[in-house]
Amino acid sequence: MKDFWADLYEEEYALYDIKLVEKEEAARIRLISERIGFIFFKTASLLRKVPDETLLEMGFPKETLSFIRLKTLPIESVISRLDLIPYGESYKCIEINADTPTFIKELFHVNGLVCEQFGVENPNEGMEHFLKKAVYESIYHSSRKEYPHIVFTAHEDSIEDRETVRYIQNGVPAKFTPLHKLQIQKGMGLFDEDGIKIDILYRQTFPIESLIKDEDEEGNPIGLWLLELVEQGKLSIINPPSSFLLQSKAVQAVIWGLHEESHPFFTEEEHLWIDEYFLPTYLEADYFLQNGLSYVKKPAFGREGDTLEIFDKEGQLVHADVQKSYSEYVPVYQQFVEHPIITFNSEKGKQEGRLLLGSFLLNGKAGAIGYRAGGIITNNLSYYLPVGLLKEEGYE
Repeated sequence: MKDFWADLYEEEYALYDIKLVEKEEAARIRLISERIGFIFFKTASLLRKVPDETLLEMGFPKETLSFIRLKTLPIESVISRLDLIPYGESYKCIEINADTPTFIKELFHVNGLVCEQFGVENPNEGMEHFLKKAVYESIYHSSRKEYPHIVFTAHEDSIEDRETVRYIQNGVPAKFTPLHKLQIQKGMGLFDEDGIKIDILYRQTFPIESLIKDEDEEGNPIGLWLLELVEQGKLSIINPPSSFLLQSKAVQAVIWGLHEESHPFFTEEEHLWIDEYFLPTYLEADYFLQNGLSYVKKPAFGREGDTLEIFDKEGQLVHADVQKSYSEYVPVYQQFVEHPIITFNSEKGKQEGRLLLGSFLLNGKAGAIGYRAGGIITNNLSYYLPVGLLKEEGYE
């Protein structure tokens, strides 16, 4: 496949195999995803009004406090991905990646090609068009002029980052400029490598928590300068600032806290959704230790299982990811639930792995779905497992 990362880190990544689900199950996943997304997006409206101290306790860097309160688009996040664990007859949401989700080209494009090979229906049929529509709408709502200069950016040396962004950019009247070629002038604007001022920056794979640490060779805080341009209305970015407001895993602690006290911020129906689809999540481990429950400790801002630790009901560490890149961030504690185990085919033969479902939201509406298969902690070495629809009985 052209411009695709079938292998990553010199290891197999995309499996030539397929997990089949019933059409009704795919529809149920999408309904559940929209309900979960609605809870997250509704909570964002509350978080914009809380005191700075609350946001700092949730782990947000102080440099971002005015930035994350901005509401620049009608929806909180254009492209976001929920990570769901099949649980009983339903699903539990372990987190949302609202700011810089990857796994896009795999589910929206590659999945359909694999379904063709296996002769099954693609549950993500039509989602590529839905994705393009969401991108166009976000650009339209971000534009302050008739013909804005739109630039898509990514790390040029990462095939996953670069080709994910190029895939999203395909068909959009925009330019691709690698991150290291962007130029910024404090208070003036952001410019591409030809010196043309950028009106809209699409930065699908460049997290805000990394951006704010960016400095140039002279030590200038160019990342913070970029946030200032957004606050001053001199630059629009997608995903929008509000997507970073939902990126902290501490948001789930806020949602669970409101649910525990039956707070009227959520309706009775929404409380039922939280009870079914969310997990007890706190900013300390006391609840789990007092109730003899296994739990996960993870950084408020972390990715790919990095820095994640699993504790048993006695509070003893039983599993930890070898990577510790995000240990500086406020920790969040969440009830541990087992991933279901699945057998799949790989280049190494039949293997067993633990299943995690990725479910996309496009402007809050359900998008493509697909699976990762890996260890007890889903990390960047976990496999991509395509998904297809089971043929209905009597259908040839």
